[in-house]
Amino acid sequence: MPTLEFLRSEIERMRVQVSRQRKEILQLQHAGIPTGSAEALLHRMLDKIDALCVDRDRMKAQLPKQKGRVLGGRKW
Repeated sequence: MPTLEFLRSEIERMRVQVSRQRKEILQLQHAGIPTGSAEALLHRMLDKIDALCVDRDRMKAQLPKQKGRVLGGRKW
């Protein structure tokens, strides 16, 4: 089972990849090259990110609730 920190880093890594993929699609479009397969890959990547976000949110909801303390607040 992946950890919460792993899911967060994986989501961030995939978001960077999505950004690169979008730039590549734009370059292909400007060159007049068909982008169907690249766009299909982009959609699969976005679906994977959505699934990871669901897992992250589920894991985050399972964490014990922390008391609302202000940073540097008094402990009396």
